Amino acid sequence: MPQIQVTLTPAESKRLIAKAVAALPEVKRALRRGTIVIGLGTTNARVAEELLGRKIEREKFVAGVVLPKGTCVVPREQRRGEIIIRRGKPIETKSDDVLPELTADDVFIKGANALDASGMAGVFLASGWGGTVGRALGTVVARGVNLIIPVGLEKFIPGSIQGVSKTAGIFRTSYATGCPLGIMPVVGKIITELEAFEILTGGEAIPMGKGGISGAEGSITLLVRGTPKQLGKARRLINGIKGELGTKVETECKTCNQQDCWLRES
Repeated sequence: MPQIQVTLTPAESKRLIAKAVAALPEVKRALRRGTIVIGLGTTNARVAEELLGRKIEREKFVAGVVLPKGTCVVPREQRRGEIIIRRGKPIETKSDDVLPELTADDVFIKGANALDASGMAGVFLASGWGGTVGRALGTVVARGVNLIIPVGLEKFIPGSIQGVSKTAGIFRTSYATGCPLGIMPVVGKIITELEAFEILTGGEAIPMGKGGISGAEGSITLLVRGTPKQLGKARRLINGIKGELGTKVETECKTCNQQDCWLRES
């Protein structure tokens, strides 16, 4: 079968995945006549851009971040709230206000910090109250809302998310490079680069290798297999996203009010 080889940086993967999420039938349906809740996150920021058809301030569409210095939380005054789209138009409200109204025709989009071989996603929890996912997940699952989890394969981990979730926890950690965290297992429709190629081109993507240098750290190299028509579509798709820039976020430890963060004391 014909095949091509593709290397994607994490930022390029995020754009690819965002395009695939926007192309999902349930997302298209909710965009026309329902409600879409987009939680904060760097991949989700691109999902929002694909659905809204315009750029947003991606550096403000983040809450918890992993930086070279460690795990951090962006102060509330430096970030915006979730984006909520109702019948194709963004509305000024909070997710807590729309959660009680969501149905099986609606969509809740939440990124992840980890993905394991079982298809389980994991979300870091820096808040003792569980943050957005801790607050919303019960309602989303109870109501049968479509839970979409866009996550790049840079987040793939060996082992079990369910297993590590039993060990991790803010108050179980005696030292951390940054904020100590819990991790919550989450089950939904996972969209990685592999699903994205299938959704957008009909081709099959196979992981070949990971990593790189000089800005390609965290990248993934894939073989994409398919018909000549599918591979032509894949090449055009890749050409359109190569060069996607990453999101840069800075936090100031000296003025941070995250009480449990170990960096405040260093």
